[in-house]
Amino acid sequence: MRHFYRSHSTPADVLVVADRFFNELGLTVVTTTARTRQLTGTLGALKLSVRAEGGHYTFVEVVTDQMGESRLDRNVKKFFVQVHRAEDPSHTLEAAY
Repeated sequence: MRHFYRSHSTPADVLVVADRFFNELGLTVVTTTARTRQLTGTLGALKLSVRAEGGHYTFVEVVTDQMGESRLDRNVKKFFVQVHRAEDPSHTLEAAY
C-alpha cells in the first residue's frame, strides 16, 4: 500500500522520527540514503522517502509490500501521528465523527 503525509517539519527531522519509530517496531534498515530508507522485519517491508514540496512542506511517502490494511500499514499511520506530534506536541487524537 502507498501512504503519504505532508509535514511542516524538515526532511531531516522526519527521518529522525522515522529511524526511532521503526527501530522500536523491530524493523531493520536494508538501505539508506539522505532522503530514503528501506526497512524490513517480521511485519513486512517498507520504503520511506521524504522530499521538500512547495517551499514549506515536506512530502513523506511510505510504500509497504502488504495488501489491504495490515499491521504494518496501521503502524505507518501511527508514524504519521508521531511526525505530527513532533511538530505540535500538544496534539491529541480525537474522534472525527
